[in-house]
Amino acid sequence: MEIVVFGAGSLGSLVGGLLARNHDVTLVAREAHASAIRESGLRLEGAVDGPPCVSPAATTDGTGLEADLVVVTVKSFDTAVAADRLATGSIEAVLSLQNGMGNETTLATQLEAPVLAGTATYGAILQEPGVVECTGRGEIVLGPRDGGSSALAEQVGEAFLAAGLETTVADDMPRRLWEKLAVNAGINPVTALTATENGAVLAEPATALARAATRETARVARACDVSLSNREALAAMEAVAEATAANTSSMAQDVVAEQRTEIDAINGYVVERAAKNGLEVPTNRTLTALIRTWERGRGLR
Repeated sequence: MEIVVFGAGSLGSLVGGLLARNHDVTLVAREAHASAIRESGLRLEGAVDGPPCVSPAATTDGTGLEADLVVVTVKSFDTAVAADRLATGSIEAVLSLQNGMGNETTLATQLEAPVLAGTATYGAILQEPGVVECTGRGEIVLGPRDGGSSALAEQVGEAFLAAGLETTVADDMPRRLWEKLAVNAGINPVTALTATENGAVLAEPATALARAATRETARVARACDVSLSNREALAAMEAVAEATAANTSSMAQDVVAEQRTEIDAINGYVVERAAKNGLEVPTNRTLTALIRTWERGRGLR
């Protein structure tokens, strides 16, 4: 299968690198990373089996691409730009493996190709240009963005499994996306604002804040006709926090690097959908305001 990974940072490089063992892969990455891959290949370190070095194609130009599948791994605020560039090429299908909500809708609005939704729990860090480390094996879950089954989802799932990626093809992606949102809403802004690892949300005083944000998200999900109980959402958030207790959330990493965060597509999305459904989500509203204030103070908004 011809596969393009658009946004080959940490996760995109890991997924693309593993896929490159069995498929024809092109990574769309920043110049330093793309240049290192072209010169010496991509080195896979950490919790991965198999050959440590692969040789995918690499480019900084995301226009005019041809592929059977494009895996989109850019930050949520770059999704529209990615879609614009992908629209200049010839692609058969798209899979979003991004944080936050609304990415699949943006891609589907701007592209003619069918769009699959996905989640990924693999841990990855881009150690330096040309080197990505898997910090923890996880799972990729994918399926039609509106739920149900499709031959395309099965085909993509088989391609990922063939490359050694733990993959599940699911028929309930809307619920899974909201569950992931509830997890991220509870963990990401709290750890970003307090410069702590994920495990911090399991103990007071942070746990009350994280649990409140998670419960509010589950309530909004139900208002959007997605079956997600408070108990299920809290169990998922706490399980992720436990499993990744020593890890730093993506939002916390962004704050340390003084980069724009994905707050708009996470807690900000909860606030937006709550307003449309006449619900109050004070914890998510406060967390969103604090992160946005930090971004404005750094000239990132």
